[in-house]
Amino acid sequence: MDLYFSFIVPVFNRPNEIRELLDSLIAQTFGKEFEIVIVEDGSTVSSKDIIGQFSDQLNISYYEKPNSGPGDSRNYGMRAAKGNYFIILDSDCILPPEYLSEVKKHLENDFVHCYGGPDAAHPSFTLVQKAINYAMTSYLTTGGIRGKKNSVDKFQPRSFNMGISKFAFEKVGGYGNIHPGEDPDLTIRIWEAGFETKLIPDAFVYHKRRIDWKKFYIQVKKFGMVRPILNKWHPKTAKLTYWFPSLFILGILVSVMLLFWNIWWPILVFAGYFVLLFMDAFLKTRSIPIALTALLAVVIQFFGYGFGFLKSSLYLNFTQRAPESIFPNLFFKKNKQ
Repeated sequence: MDLYFSFIVPVFNRPNEIRELLDSLIAQTFGKEFEIVIVEDGSTVSSKDIIGQFSDQLNISYYEKPNSGPGDSRNYGMRAAKGNYFIILDSDCILPPEYLSEVKKHLENDFVHCYGGPDAAHPSFTLVQKAINYAMTSYLTTGGIRGKKNSVDKFQPRSFNMGISKFAFEKVGGYGNIHPGEDPDLTIRIWEAGFETKLIPDAFVYHKRRIDWKKFYIQVKKFGMVRPILNKWHPKTAKLTYWFPSLFILGILVSVMLLFWNIWWPILVFAGYFVLLFMDAFLKTRSIPIALTALLAVVIQFFGYGFGFLKSSLYLNFTQRAPESIFPNLFFKKNKQ
């Protein structure tokens, strides 16, 4: 296949981030034989002026539309794109110079209709950003599902760094209106349509995740809430491992209660796990402050995800209502344009 790449980037009130992303696209060693499709998703703070500053250096198409969520905005961008292979990025990503060259090399050697790449922490990131990056990517916390290893079964690309062929996009119809959770839902439907996915380890991005602790908790809580919905829609993909954060927080609560009966070994098991986390985070970051902050990030991640997962599981299993009516805040209305 003669590959022509279209970058698809939804943006919502983040003009400064899109500047950093476009700067990194200018620096690609691949050259300039690609296009960029930016979809302004109902922003109140427009990126139009900043994007215009790059029009002489990059092949950019810019669209504005009412807010309908990142999934529908990506569909909008892919329908408007001229390429035959779409690369979907979040606006808070920065690409290393070799990114597109690595993608093309891997696809030419072993073509797949959908790939995903990992994320990394840039040296310029804040301490909190680096700690959250560790919590979201470590094998000890997420099992490597975000690209730190070849997945145990099939790799599920995430839409902060994901590629999909135009052929596969048209076959499966793109993203649904759930958010978050739109990317695993799309990946599962890609598999069901007979396409393969793979991880390209060298196609990594620097994912900034500009969020504070409160926003991080809300984000991971929503991740936990959507997983039982995805399990309901795609029961063959349900795994016991998705229960781990919920069992983790219940285990900690039980361990603390057992201390009143002078039973210490359960809490010591959890203490051992956190020591292991600290050592792993320190070896990866070479920073004691980051490693300590990463422990807080992991606690927030597990409690947020675990609580969201339990709440969603109970509601879905003990009511007869559709997920859209139970959790309307997890679903966007699709744009009719």
